[in-house]
Amino acid sequence: MGKGSFKYAWVLDKLKAERERGITIDIALWKFETPRYFFTVIDAPGHKDFIKNMITGTSQADVALLVVPAEVGGFEGAFSKEGQTKEHALLAFTLGVKQIVVGVNKMDTVKYSEDRYEEIKKEVRDYLKKVGYQADKVDFIPISGFEGDNLIEKSDKTPWYKGRTLIEALDTMEPPKRPYDKPLRIPLQGVYKIGGIGTVPVGRVETGILKAGMVLNFAPSAVVSECKSVEMHKEVLEEARPGDNIGFNVKNVSVKEIKRGYVASDTKNEPAKGCSKFTAQVIILNHPGEIKNGYSPVLDCHTAHISCKFLNIDSKIDKRSGKVVEENPKSIKSGDSALVSLEPKKPMVVETFTEYPPLGRFAIRDMRQTIAVGIIKAVEKKEPGAVSAKNPAKK
Repeated sequence: MGKGSFKYAWVLDKLKAERERGITIDIALWKFETPRYFFTVIDAPGHKDFIKNMITGTSQADVALLVVPAEVGGFEGAFSKEGQTKEHALLAFTLGVKQIVVGVNKMDTVKYSEDRYEEIKKEVRDYLKKVGYQADKVDFIPISGFEGDNLIEKSDKTPWYKGRTLIEALDTMEPPKRPYDKPLRIPLQGVYKIGGIGTVPVGRVETGILKAGMVLNFAPSAVVSECKSVEMHKEVLEEARPGDNIGFNVKNVSVKEIKRGYVASDTKNEPAKGCSKFTAQVIILNHPGEIKNGYSPVLDCHTAHISCKFLNIDSKIDKRSGKVVEENPKSIKSGDSALVSLEPKKPMVVETFTEYPPLGRFAIRDMRQTIAVGIIKAVEKKEPGAVSAKNPAKK
């Protein structure tokens, strides 16, 4: 097949080399406009870091666009046990992305066959239902990212298809409620010393509102300081809101006292605290052996990157129903979902997923790949400066 125009190739692949190799390579951000919304596309490559980026990334998706290939063998591969399409759909749902649109792509490779489209639609819909999506309300759109069919305008090559175009389907999505009214949480991405200004922490406001004059604490440390000013894109802001990537100037704090992974919050409104341990539901994606009590991999949670110990595998649970299938299992392996108690090896701030989603989901990294993902169900907090007796602070 001739390599045609790349006008619409953002739907799946960006570069010619990628189309030829059949994979999407890096995470990239594209923006496009519809009559109702500005969209940012966070590409979803099938490579190992994608899952980590999806969980800890600067952008949490509001909508999942699940793109499945129609080509014979291509769909079967993507949707097999080893393929990542199922995993992506399950992860999206587990991580709180409740709106999904399905693009049945590369329809040009199957001569725009209605039978092939219906076969794929049935299989994907049945799976989405199992995962927990309201599958009857999900749009399935026969598209060709390469030829542009049914992306923006109805294609005359699919006269049998009476539904929406991709853009129309995306336009029916509802934006999630932004968490303005929650207490402030800003995981720090970095801390800089700027001549003539002083110490400037940088991060994304996840919940709440930041204004100059607020007295902030920087958990898990006991550092407290007043916010003097807030800036975004070199402009001073009256207030910073959820989603804003900002820098803010704090009084009398040295760069050495606060660092990446700390969380800024308002001392007067449920300030963040470090934790001694927490309980999480984890899904093991790919680990070559068995995971037992005592395992201590690195967790990436918001901007923190900290080793945590599996204190206890409390129970093995059914991924979809959440019901317990085995209490205190000796080990867990790839494909399992479990409730586990975890203890951070260094001071760390986490929150429950229901209260503060961006601070309540994490990726577990080991052997240079994401081996599991988790959502936090309960947190045992400790007061600033407090040290748990059995684990004295190491200098």
